[in-house]
Amino acid sequence: MSNEIDITKAPLYCIGDIVRHKHYPFRGVIVDVDPEFDNTEEWYSAIPEDVRPAKEQPFYHLLAENSDSFYTAYVSQQNLTPDADNGPVSHPDVEEVFEDLQDNRYQLRREAFN
Repeated sequence: MSNEIDITKAPLYCIGDIVRHKHYPFRGVIVDVDPEFDNTEEWYSAIPEDVRPAKEQPFYHLLAENSDSFYTAYVSQQNLTPDADNGPVSHPDVEEVFEDLQDNRYQLRREAFN
């Protein structure tokens, strides 16, 4: 197919990286990485088919924010782009998971390694 997206199966982002969604108005900090899709079929099927990402790629758990709220998000690698240039993430749970921001990446708290 000519309109297939090139899917990279190796993770491009790490825990602590600040990213934003390519298509929806939110950004966040990565708190966990799944090597491939690891959510429910119900969740996956709820994504409109024309924008549904491939399962065979890394998926990221984010502490996410938009102009209205804070929440957690589960996003495919193909839909993320770096966003550290826009400063820190304001999500209220950031301080529970990370110590501080160094070189545009949040540093994981030692207690969070469990």
